[in-house]
Amino acid sequence: MSTPAYRGLTWDHPRGYRALEAAAAIVAPTHGLSIAWDRHPLEGFESHPIADLAQRYDLIVLDHPHVGEAVAHDCLLPMEQVIGADAVAALEPAAIGPSLVSYRYAGQHWALPLDAASQVMAYAPARVGTPPQTWEEVIALARREPVALSLSGPHAALTFQSIVASLHAGGRPEERFVDPHTGREAYELMARLTGDATRVRIDQNPIALLEALSNGEDLALVPLVYGYVNYARSGVAFADAPRGAAGIGSILGGTGVAVSRRCAVTDELRAHLLWLMSKEAQTAFIPAHEGQPALRAAWADRQVDAAWNGFYSSTRATLEAASLRPRHDGAIAFQTEASARLREGLLAQEPAATVLAGIEAAYTRHLTRGTET
Repeated sequence: MSTPAYRGLTWDHPRGYRALEAAAAIVAPTHGLSIAWDRHPLEGFESHPIADLAQRYDLIVLDHPHVGEAVAHDCLLPMEQVIGADAVAALEPAAIGPSLVSYRYAGQHWALPLDAASQVMAYAPARVGTPPQTWEEVIALARREPVALSLSGPHAALTFQSIVASLHAGGRPEERFVDPHTGREAYELMARLTGDATRVRIDQNPIALLEALSNGEDLALVPLVYGYVNYARSGVAFADAPRGAAGIGSILGGTGVAVSRRCAVTDELRAHLLWLMSKEAQTAFIPAHEGQPALRAAWADRQVDAAWNGFYSSTRATLEAASLRPRHDGAIAFQTEASARLREGLLAQEPAATVLAGIEAAYTRHLTRGTET
């Protein structure tokens, strides 16, 4: 009998591929299957429709804003069908923050939370002795040191949403992207931080910003950037996201592994997926191969934390409090348009009302109604 063979797609950063490739080489054969992992750039999440990828790959590493699109195109298998409803339910208390919940849409889960992340604070410890805890403290620091916002690609909208979450705990209002008063306050806060440091790095994605901090470039702090454990050994320090009136505000990132409808699910594949989500893999194998686990047990593990210079303990509260992005079909197109409008407005110093009106119009235009529970 031939060995089941699968083709997967993940993203081209050590955090995204090293653990999966190592597991394919070392562990998959013990489960009786083979997996070949291809890679695409981080921006590939936004540039390639999920339905297209699902025609070419059995396994797809994706992030939660894609689930509405995937459900609309009926291109993924629900995890209840792949590993069983009981196995999915068992992950609910084990996954950190809303990592598992983020993949639940229309009553089912469409990916397993392989990797967990949220926007956190990153800084150069040589320039910032004690990291700021509030947005007012961030603004005060920016008067003395170069502080840059993460605004490239989709990150302008994500930074905006994180700030909104720190200012208002009520969640997103029905049929709107943001409460007008909170949106104006968040935009004006971003405008105060769109100084030279932000303008110079306007096109740098989170990896480039963390590289700049790691390399000792003229940058002291990025108040909201997706945390990458890999840089905790490269001179970058991490802390919880800044607090506003509602507490820590951050938008969930991370990735999940999804199974396409073209995939022939076997017992061997189920065993491998369940192993990837096991405490053994999440607290030992994945961190040992530069991955960023999604189980709460790994984030609370003292040995894992010490091995990565306190990254997990320094940012865990942020991940536990993280909020979700819109996930309806059309959410990715909206996120792209909203980010572009925010960048344009901030660079041109446009008033909040003008920019927010454009964003709300885009939200209405791209909104496809559906259940997210």
